[in-house]
Amino acid sequence: MSKKSDGKLLAQNKKASHDYFIEDTYECGLVLTGTEIKSLRMGRANIGDAFATIRNGEAFIHNMHISPFEQGNRYNPSDPTRARKLLLKKPEIHKLLGLSKQEGYTLVPLKVYVRNGYAKLLLGLGKGKKQYDKRESAAKRDAQREIQRALREKQKIAR
Repeated sequence: MSKKSDGKLLAQNKKASHDYFIEDTYECGLVLTGTEIKSLRMGRANIGDAFATIRNGEAFIHNMHISPFEQGNRYNPSDPTRARKLLLKKPEIHKLLGLSKQEGYTLVPLKVYVRNGYAKLLLGLGKGKKQYDKRESAAKRDAQREIQRALREKQKIAR
């Protein structure tokens, strides 16, 4: 028996780290119907505008776009942005519900990947950044880039 490898990245929300301070992450499964997993494996997913909510003790992801499978059959879902259920344990759902009710916190999808044959979603608990926080992050990133560039130049001269 061979162990299936850990995850192939299918979709990523690159703006999440720009717009939110990610304080905690949770891995959860996705409930998919019909040929959605085939479309996902082809990389035809977008989580840029997606967000997660908790209703009636269940977690859902909204606005996650999975394109219909081209060679699909009658089990192809008709709505590509339908709400999909997330598989989390009950204590995790209660913890996320309590944390997301606090002012400024939201549940942000970060990545969609396949692990051991199952579609997984990395869900982050994020606190929204203000405009000055975004400028500060950009300034730090630029300063770090300049430091790395200077170190590379110094190493080239030393040789």
